[in-house]
Amino acid sequence: MGKRVVITGMGIWSCLGTTLDEVRDSLYSGKSGIIFSQERKDAGFRSALCADIPLPNLKPFISRNQRQFMPEEAQYAYMATRQALENARLDSDYMDQHEVGLIYGNDSVAEATMRALDKFRQLGDTAACGSGAIFQSMNSTVTMNLACLFKLRGINLTASAACASGSHSVGLGYLLIRDGLQDCVVCGGAQEANMYGVAAFDGIQSFSIREAEPTHASRPFDRDRDGLVPGGGAATIVIESYEHAIQRGAPIWGEIVGWGFSGNGDHISTPNVDGPARSLELCLKNSGITPSEIGYINAHATSTRIGDSREAQAIARVFGDSRVPVTSTKSQTGHEMWMAGASEIIYSMLMMKNDFIGANINFENPDEETACINVLPERMDTHFDMFLSNSFGFGGTNSTLIVKNI
Repeated sequence: MGKRVVITGMGIWSCLGTTLDEVRDSLYSGKSGIIFSQERKDAGFRSALCADIPLPNLKPFISRNQRQFMPEEAQYAYMATRQALENARLDSDYMDQHEVGLIYGNDSVAEATMRALDKFRQLGDTAACGSGAIFQSMNSTVTMNLACLFKLRGINLTASAACASGSHSVGLGYLLIRDGLQDCVVCGGAQEANMYGVAAFDGIQSFSIREAEPTHASRPFDRDRDGLVPGGGAATIVIESYEHAIQRGAPIWGEIVGWGFSGNGDHISTPNVDGPARSLELCLKNSGITPSEIGYINAHATSTRIGDSREAQAIARVFGDSRVPVTSTKSQTGHEMWMAGASEIIYSMLMMKNDFIGANINFENPDEETACINVLPERMDTHFDMFLSNSFGFGGTNSTLIVKNI
């Protein structure tokens, strides 16, 4: 059966807030974190909509020499991880004496790479890139920085799997702990929020152009959805074996009971139904959970025409006539991309622990393909003890996690 795997710490840096309490309140009230960016419009973006994410001040915590190695997403991840370790009651003394692992989702470092290469091209000298450029521009920048800053000596790995990166990081950590290879792993996902990281997305017309109504632009499953809204930030989850958590007197938020995954083996950007459905089915099979036991589904749904409809059909195929409540927290946050699989575990956990399911805001009318599932347009004050979280990405990578109350 393997070891039980529990969540003992959570930390977040999001457009909904930079503490767990702020994020909980935003989820409860249905607050949107989406704004219109004049900077993006002036730069030539078709859509100037984006999530509003504050830049952290790292000066009180990290030396200037260390900060030069950290691009934007690593800064977000540092702040989320500080919170999560504190939340889990893991201090530096403990980590000095024990092997704590790190698996974090990230799949781009566009701005840091661009700026370093621009300096090289402008000056015709590779030294102009700067001594921190190589560490900022590698896709593994988040894990290399966090591992060094927090002295983490277990596994050190970046999960690079498009918009399923954060979810896969939790799933991989879950397997390592379940099979006894690590006692404790710091997992998560980070996404740069600058315009350069998503310019190519805008170029293929992926984004909503509902610019006159920024807070109404992200509308997963709604008939009138016209594209996603880019978000970002970071989310960190500390997971441990149940025995390890009990031994050190750690707080326990919940238990990860299953992970499922699949590849579509199809189009690079257009999702199908079979791949997501197999991820859901495998997760349920691996966890020994039946669809009727799931109290809430946090859908991947990003507010795109095809993606939302294919996921709705996959959920309907697996859950049949079950009227399990479904929402996508991306209606409030936009698409947090490489971060989303981790942040949506935190969002769902906060709802489960506080007896509510936040509204799928902006859901006014289903279309023919999304009417097959029970999308909640308003907040529901209700108790549930188990949720399922979907994350799907370009290239047909799919990840599904099930977490239960404890």
